[in-house]
Formats: sequence, C-alpha cells, structure tokens
Amino acid sequence: QVQLVESGGGLVQPGESLRLSCAASGIGSMFSIYAMAWYRQAPGKQREFVAYIISGGHTNYGESAKGRFTISRDDAKNTVYLQMNNLQPDDTAVYYCNAGVSVVAGRLLGPGSDWGQGTQVTVSS
Repeated sequence: QVQLVESGGGLVQPGESLRLSCAASGIGSMFSIYAMAWYRQAPGKQREFVAYIISGGHTNYGESAKGRFTISRDDAKNTVYLQMNNLQPDDTAVYYCNAGVSVVAGRLLGPGSDWGQGTQVTVSS
C-alpha cells in the first residue's frame, strides 16, 4: 500500500498562487511507474478530478484546471506537485493526492485505491 502525505495548502487571496506537494512512501523506486493524480472536493460537492501525470511525464487536466494549474513529478524524491496559479474562490476545496490512477490511451478511467489525507486550500478576500 502506498502512503501519501499532502502539504502546501493554505489561505490565499484571489489571483494568488500555491504549490501543493504529495510525498509518497512505501513503494521505493516503483514510484516512477505510478500514474499520479490530484483530486479536490469542495463542501457539499463530489470529489472532482484536477490533473494526472503518468510515467514519462504526460499530463492531463480537468476543465477547471486547464491553463492555470500544472502537475509535475520528481521521481527522485517520490513527490508529485500541483502548481496552482490565479486561484479563485471556486478553487476552495480539500485537495487529495491519488496513486495508481487508471489511464488508458490518455483517457482517465478512474482513481487508484491509495489516497492522502488531503490539504485544505481556501481562496478568499
């Protein structure tokens, strides 16, 4: 089982940026072959796909993230990042890291079974 720990959330004003990190443990060098993703869940809403990155660096984004968010990974550190720019109040949510997301031919089929505890992002003036 993969252990995931998110960090980097906080309270920011509209237009500001945050970078989230997700450190994975329990898989050693196998991390490099994992497809990793970020999801988010706002109060009263279903969990929403934000972005994924697969082995080799191919990425894909949910509609709310396109053009503003960037997912990246550092396989040497077993860490995946989410750079979020121009944050807006609608981005307020708990952001979760997910390991082993299922991607076939670039199409997201669903999340993996391993989740982090989440990190709160609040965007408010």
